[in-house]
Amino acid sequence: MQQKSRILVVEDDEDINRLLCEMVEKEGLYAQSAFSGTEGLLLIEHEQWDLILLDLMLPGKSGNELLDLIRSHMDVPVIVISAKEEPRTKVDLLHAGADDYVTKPFNNEEVIARIMVQLRRYKRVNQPSVKTFKDIVLDEETKRVTVQGMEITLTAREYAILYLFLENKRKMFTKENIYESIWGNDFLGDENTVHVHLSHLRSKLQRANPEETYIETIWGLGYRLVKES
Repeated sequence: MQQKSRILVVEDDEDINRLLCEMVEKEGLYAQSAFSGTEGLLLIEHEQWDLILLDLMLPGKSGNELLDLIRSHMDVPVIVISAKEEPRTKVDLLHAGADDYVTKPFNNEEVIARIMVQLRRYKRVNQPSVKTFKDIVLDEETKRVTVQGMEITLTAREYAILYLFLENKRKMFTKENIYESIWGNDFLGDENTVHVHLSHLRSKLQRANPEETYIETIWGLGYRLVKES
């Protein structure tokens, strides 16, 4: 079952807060109320949210302060809902990191439409990436690697080397390229370090599927993924 998107409504007016929550839940989403900036901050720090509806005039911490704190730690979409109509206010808030701005009194359908737009954008940008090559599947979110559907156990370095190849399928890597990309230091001729990790990775892939070759050696030059037929 697909998990519901989680919406935090930070609004001190109880009637407006309840209305926004009802609108959100009617669309099949999950809504949580916060009635002050302080309460909102507590929920933001301890729970995961897919979108935040944020009023400006809040007890405790103001909406502006909360927006600054949100943007210093995360990229969750924030839609400001405020009675302030001045164009300068809207521009300043957008520059400060708000993704959208809705003026009170608002149209219910417009608010829902704006929420859905931001949720689609956020999910598209933050969708976990799955990289594949032949029968290898690397899941960036879970850090799991499978070959022919069977999970193989890799060390952190082996995983990083495999990721490097899958991210650059047509590129050939020298030992120097691999060392500087994975270890983050200048290559000082320590070829054995790269060789050992690469050899272990290739052995694990080969054991998972003896009928397939994944990484080939270009003698005197480096390594690359075998061209897919």
